[in-house]
Amino acid sequence: MLHSKAAVADGNGQFSIQTITLADPQGDEVLVEIKAAGVCHTDWDSQSWGKPLVMGHEGAGIVKKVGNRVKSLQVGDKVMLNWAIPCYECFQCQEGNQHICERNSAVTAGNKLSEGHATFSSTTYNGVPIERAFSLGTMSEYTLVREAACVKMHVEMPFSSAAIVGCGVMTGYGSVVNAAKVKPGTSVVVLGTGGVGLNVIQGARIAGAGKIIAVDINPLRLEMAKEYGATHTVLAEKTDNGLLNAAKVVKTMTNGRGADYAFECTAIPALGAAPLAMVRNAGMAVQVSGIEQEIVIDMNLFEWDKLYINPLYGKTRPQIDFPILQDLYAKGDLILDKMVTRTYPLSSLSQAFADMHAGVNAKGVIVF
Repeated sequence: MLHSKAAVADGNGQFSIQTITLADPQGDEVLVEIKAAGVCHTDWDSQSWGKPLVMGHEGAGIVKKVGNRVKSLQVGDKVMLNWAIPCYECFQCQEGNQHICERNSAVTAGNKLSEGHATFSSTTYNGVPIERAFSLGTMSEYTLVREAACVKMHVEMPFSSAAIVGCGVMTGYGSVVNAAKVKPGTSVVVLGTGGVGLNVIQGARIAGAGKIIAVDINPLRLEMAKEYGATHTVLAEKTDNGLLNAAKVVKTMTNGRGADYAFECTAIPALGAAPLAMVRNAGMAVQVSGIEQEIVIDMNLFEWDKLYINPLYGKTRPQIDFPILQDLYAKGDLILDKMVTRTYPLSSLSQAFADMHAGVNAKGVIVF
């Protein structure tokens, strides 16, 4: 048995730093010593999911122990963690949609403990089994995960940079490259320049987009967007309903017809239809931020021949895409180190959340 300091959510909107206990890995399970964990709005939300959780779903660390069925990893390997854990056998995995695995995904396998979660009884808090957020629980000194949740690091990078690949970076980059399949020379507009939006921007740059327009209400974030590849910026107004006025500005930048692609990265339900207003006829709107609320859409925004897609997690195939991202980082194309604007000890998680809400960081990371 191993004791570990961890951020534990109570399910009712609060968290505290507590000690959890972990058993040895079984079967295809891996014990990972977490070295860094990203701080995300989803982690904040997880405090209110109605059940106790070990928090955190972005992380990187070192393999400490492996179960007797683990084939691809050994003690000492550096790994980045992935929460869309494929089983490789279900209908969706066979179709190539590993990110929406029907058995293992913490999102698409239903509102239950998925098969991607390591043995439930192996992690306890006060003697009672406790779930790990997104089957990972990275805001802990140690965590127990399935082998398929680990991607080996084959290039040198700080753990703090490796940790953020596992959600916002993959979501942003993958939404551009895997989902929208942005073509070289095309025009892209990005609504919202938080952590995910910045990764959409650099994904568009890597894909060869000719014009990348960043839209935000925060001028400081727009300046940051330029560092990641934005060629143009639009400072929007909070009072701009549906960003329709900003859409007029975007059209003036795109030969009067609108952008080829628009990506919504604000997570604001009222802006769920906004990317449709930004794209040309037969353009593509992409809902990146995971809006799940009911919204009203003026169907005129679809005219004409526009596509609206809602991809999950950048349609990642982790064992394929994460190594590509590592190689792009090694080449200097994928900006990661600069994106980690501040690191915190686990004891300062409250401050990390406060800074996240204030928008002062491109990305905050807990380091152990």
